Amino acid sequence: MSLEQNVMTELKTAMLAKDEKSLRSLRAIKAAIINLKTSEGFSGEIKEEDEIKLLQKLVKQRRESLEIYEKQQRADLAEKEKEEIGVIEKFLPKQLSREELKSIIEGIIKQTGANSQADMGKVMGLANKQLGGKADGKTIASMVKEILSSS
Repeated sequence: MSLEQNVMTELKTAMLAKDEKSLRSLRAIKAAIINLKTSEGFSGEIKEEDEIKLLQKLVKQRRESLEIYEKQQRADLAEKEKEEIGVIEKFLPKQLSREELKSIIEGIIKQTGANSQADMGKVMGLANKQLGGKADGKTIASMVKEILSSS
């Protein structure tokens, strides 16, 4: 089942349950899907990797907003962002643990023969392809930097 179909099913369930936080989050996902479909250069059907990128973008936006709200001590708005992140993350693949991520990145570093910070671009390209949707880009970058600087 596609992301759009999943979201519509969940949306109906949330409406019947009068679940405001889920409704808010699901409507945001639905709007993002519609924006993607109507964007210039879009052709046909949304691929799974595009769905994952879309969801990751939505989570990233909410995390950035959450950070701002916490700095401004706006607990009410911060709580809404946390709720939305929780709902959106249900549609993302299971995120890798720090240990799993480290072992995969170490394998990629061995595979590419990288041995310094200068090789970070090579490693990041492969890591992003291999780990797409299973880990946040910022987390991947910091892990790659940490491993390359210790070797």
